[in-house]
Amino acid sequence: MRSTTGAYLLWLLIFVGFGGIHRIYAGKLWTGLLWLFTGGLFLVGQIIDLFLIPSMVENANLKQRLAAKP
Repeated sequence: MRSTTGAYLLWLLIFVGFGGIHRIYAGKLWTGLLWLFTGGLFLVGQIIDLFLIPSMVENANLKQRLAAKP
């Protein structure tokens, strides 16, 4: 299970040049790579993600639970 706190901590990596790691953590590989190579979509996407992180983590956890059901 992923945690919202962990995603927010990974979001902070933008300050050392690693934007988008929180998206990869939340199961959004392609947009995470896009954020990583564009500096968090030129910081605009990174700021918007402050509000989207809880729903991204919730969706990733839901997908994980559904995949685990027999």
